[in-house]
Amino acid sequence: MTARRRFNRVLLKLSGESLMGTGQYGIDPATVERIAVEVKLARDAGFQICLVVGGGNIFRGLAAAAKGFDRASADYMGMLATVMNALAVQNALEHMGVETRVQSAIPMASVCEPYIRRRAVRHMEKGRIVIFAAGTGNPFFTTDTAAALRAAEMGCDALLKGTQVDGVYTADPKKDPTARRYETLSFNKVLADNLQVLDASAVALCRDNRIPIVVFSIHEHGNLARVLEGTGTATIISNDA
Repeated sequence: MTARRRFNRVLLKLSGESLMGTGQYGIDPATVERIAVEVKLARDAGFQICLVVGGGNIFRGLAAAAKGFDRASADYMGMLATVMNALAVQNALEHMGVETRVQSAIPMASVCEPYIRRRAVRHMEKGRIVIFAAGTGNPFFTTDTAAALRAAEMGCDALLKGTQVDGVYTADPKKDPTARRYETLSFNKVLADNLQVLDASAVALCRDNRIPIVVFSIHEHGNLARVLEGTGTATIISNDA
């Protein structure tokens, strides 16, 4: 495969569902450990990494709002779910000897650090993994938008989305054997075709800040490090496509 651009500092966005394993909800320790191994391999290869983890495996604010919850209250509950997931990922990484810091947009000093941009950058420069929790700290914004915002604030070279498949396809590859993977896509095509890689606000924020979105399989061993080196299988979404 032809080598692509190498990324040095990145934000990895994981869905809460990626932590469930084969379960219907909650956190599967074996799955969290496997994802932590991928992050450690990339860190050990010299890359600076920060993470945003969703909370959909525990609580979905939009779904709760549709069932009658007040939207703002439901979103705050979802933010708290992301803190639980962040602590689970932190625990798995630190069991492997990887220094981490969890920073929350909602202050909770006895559990984790408050979000401070310059401190987060310093942690990454020292080789620590920084996990951002509680979204943006505001209701009505998704963790996708939080990921795009933090990627911009951290000066990341790319926003990586770890998924079940190795990129963005013309159709669901699990249902359509003729589906083909895009090697590259433009931000405008993703928005115009409603490809739902991330929510529209996150895609627009990455476009406006010229931060490529890289969609790849988090479940293929070693793939995160290979993608960062520019050789792994992925779909790159950028202004240049």
